[in-house]
Amino acid sequence: MTGEYSYREFVRREENMLRASYDPELEFYSVIRSGNVKRTSEFLKASFTKKQGLGTLSLQPLQNYKYHLAITIALIARYCVEGGLELSTSFALSDYYIQKADACRTLEELDALHSKASLDYATRMQQLRKKKVCSKAIARCLDYIDDNLHLRIKVEQLADYVQLSPSYLSRLFKQETGYCVSDYIQETKINTAKNMLLYSSYSAAEIASILAYPNQSYFTKIFHKRVGVTPKKYQSLHLREIQLGSDAPIQVDK
Repeated sequence: MTGEYSYREFVRREENMLRASYDPELEFYSVIRSGNVKRTSEFLKASFTKKQGLGTLSLQPLQNYKYHLAITIALIARYCVEGGLELSTSFALSDYYIQKADACRTLEELDALHSKASLDYATRMQQLRKKKVCSKAIARCLDYIDDNLHLRIKVEQLADYVQLSPSYLSRLFKQETGYCVSDYIQETKINTAKNMLLYSSYSAAEIASILAYPNQSYFTKIFHKRVGVTPKKYQSLHLREIQLGSDAPIQVDK
């Protein structure tokens, strides 16, 4: 494949051939969709143009990465639409960044653009989530929880962080999010655990430790209570779905 194709033509031609697979790369898209800017930044420490295992879409290295960046941006746009971002906004951004990729002249420029686009989408998803929250204090609490899932977070910590009394914070949090603080923290941790079970190589024991559960047994108990199955069962059921899905094309509507 040569550089004579425009990115829009390329994406349209390839969109019915994009396939999902069991790969940690999918966690990257899920993290952006969740609006976790900090975690997205951690993923971006790895250079896009130094990734191993990317297919050859062009014999010219720069052109090859341009094509891969076009696909990456198209997938990010789709994931964010699924996460609630307005379709016209998401695809307008996709067009914008793909056109910017077309103008890149070095691998370094492509790396920078990949980071800029990823953080732009992640930030918009974060802001979308916060639109449902009225007060600055609760918005700060949500950020604190997202950034500290590796800790055992208590209401008292959050109250101290936003300088409110624990009782008032609890009432305000419930009023604005619909969750009590402890339920929201558990829900966020379990959703993170679900992604890690499917899109990373961490074991259930490692996930329990990373998310600050006292032990694997307690993590399994909480997971089963909220999800209805054990972490192992959840992983086996949904990995099979992902593997079956890898044999079917993903539709990317443009």
